[in-house]
Amino acid sequence: MDLLAIPNLASDQPDIRRNAAAVSAILEKRGLKTQLLEVPTAPPVVYGAIESPGAARTVIFYAHYDGQPLDPKEWATPPWHPVLRDGRIYARSASDDKAPIIAIATALDALDAAGIPLRSNIKFVFEGEEEAGSPHLASILAKYKDLLASDVWLICDGPMHQSRRQQIVFGARGITQLDITVYGPKRELHSGHYGNWAPNPAMMLARLLASMKDDNGRVTIGRFYDGIEPLSETERRAVADAPDVDRDLMRELWLGSTEGGGKKLVELLNLPSLNIRGMSAARTGAQASNVIPASATASLDIRLVKGIDHDAATARVIEHIRKQGYYVVDRDPDAETRTTHAKGAKVVLEPGGYNAARTSMDLPISQLVLRTAESARGPVVKLPTMGGSVPLYMIEETLHTPTITVPIANHDNNQHSFDENIRLENLWDGIDLLAALLAM
Repeated sequence: MDLLAIPNLASDQPDIRRNAAAVSAILEKRGLKTQLLEVPTAPPVVYGAIESPGAARTVIFYAHYDGQPLDPKEWATPPWHPVLRDGRIYARSASDDKAPIIAIATALDALDAAGIPLRSNIKFVFEGEEEAGSPHLASILAKYKDLLASDVWLICDGPMHQSRRQQIVFGARGITQLDITVYGPKRELHSGHYGNWAPNPAMMLARLLASMKDDNGRVTIGRFYDGIEPLSETERRAVADAPDVDRDLMRELWLGSTEGGGKKLVELLNLPSLNIRGMSAARTGAQASNVIPASATASLDIRLVKGIDHDAATARVIEHIRKQGYYVVDRDPDAETRTTHAKGAKVVLEPGGYNAARTSMDLPISQLVLRTAESARGPVVKLPTMGGSVPLYMIEETLHTPTITVPIANHDNNQHSFDENIRLENLWDGIDLLAALLAM
């Protein structure tokens, strides 16, 4: 609760430093020497290590202590005033991703109290800007490459399977994000005096976005699916064996239909996706006025799978916008640009995009992690790809080390949204799982 009370947006340098100090103190309380891994202007990575005599391997546990941006007005209780309610702790980053940090610390206490030795050298890497796209992580990994040598990274992030069974995931989607702004008149115009004459950018943007997907949710952007690396036989079998939760999820989420042309959720996680994460034009509700907006903006994210480069994915989107008749710029267009082109769009790419990654389930270390997880949690769900994005690609590309994701949060934790939470049962089970992996 103390850790959750510290605001943790990566862009808030004073508070992110307070978080780094608090996380360091948590490790130091367990007897670890810590170090801040830094490059200029970046939130620090908190590093700690435990050497085990005669260790058979070196394992790195990764989590992040920063959180997603938010609007406090949407929350039932203030996001950085954690509360316990109905068996859950509510606060920003309660599940994503401070819970694993606390679970790891508690697991170390439990192993020490039980006299259970560690058989591996253990290192901890707790990042401070994962939710901002990890724009500096590759530089930090390169700078501290020797310090971060290991046999495997265990990524303590993401949710459990929707069946509430433990899942072990061997890859994660990459991500790239962009904003699209289309333009109408220089200023807002009276909808009565100028309607039917001045183009409405909100309507233009709606048509542009609608052109990107068909009624089944399949992306219609040219070559959007080109390059996907096929799943192995082991991976296809794991997808087929995963529990079918689609009907239960539809009831839970009040969905009358789903996209994907009849494919199950677990299958669709292995395809890239295009998502509209927000739209704006003029005002709505009680603040609405009868105007033609001057501009309209949409924010998009693209979740990538193995084989598709994030730069190529955004280039395909931009080419699609051009094919819809738009003159594309990367900054606010001037009067000449707007008056000499019938349709104009500004496309701004967010920094920090990265590619997907996937570790083979057949590696000896993969099989060891699965056996260890099942010894603690019973039969687990094995998936080749997690729906969310974690910078596994940077780790694998820079350090040439496999990554395996071991999530502990409940699937209904509201991560990235208001009223984020962690079930106490998930926290408890996570301590159990992480203790087994620490002693692996």
